[in-house]
Amino acid sequence: MSAVHYDSYSEARAHLKDLLDAAERGRVATVRRDGLLTALVAVERLRQALSRICTLHAQVVPEAGGWSAFIPGLPVAADGTTFDEAITELVDALREYAEDWQDHLADTPNHRDNWSLVQLIGLSDDDQVRAWILGTTQ
Repeated sequence: MSAVHYDSYSEARAHLKDLLDAAERGRVATVRRDGLLTALVAVERLRQALSRICTLHAQVVPEAGGWSAFIPGLPVAADGTTFDEAITELVDALREYAEDWQDHLADTPNHRDNWSLVQLIGLSDDDQVRAWILGTTQ
């Protein structure tokens, strides 16, 4: 199967199975609507790609008898009495940031480039976000 492309929403709707099949197999699957081209991608393929290209790196440091976790350049930080607790709190903080980004930060100059991080967080479960924070694969 080669690339699948439809030049209208109506045409794509009539061939939705073909589009989804192509996306699930990793093929190029696109739809043009109102002059914009949109790609369909299987979630796990996109999530894995985002986890590799998202260049933000969490830092976790011991502090005042506990641990602090943060991502430089983002208004995201967490504290915990243990390393694991700090990471769990950072996962929650990243989820809150992703919600805020989608709600009102997406068009602000100092946040708009965080699209890939927001997508990664939105497409990942907590264990996958934790693995990304720790730099392990999942």
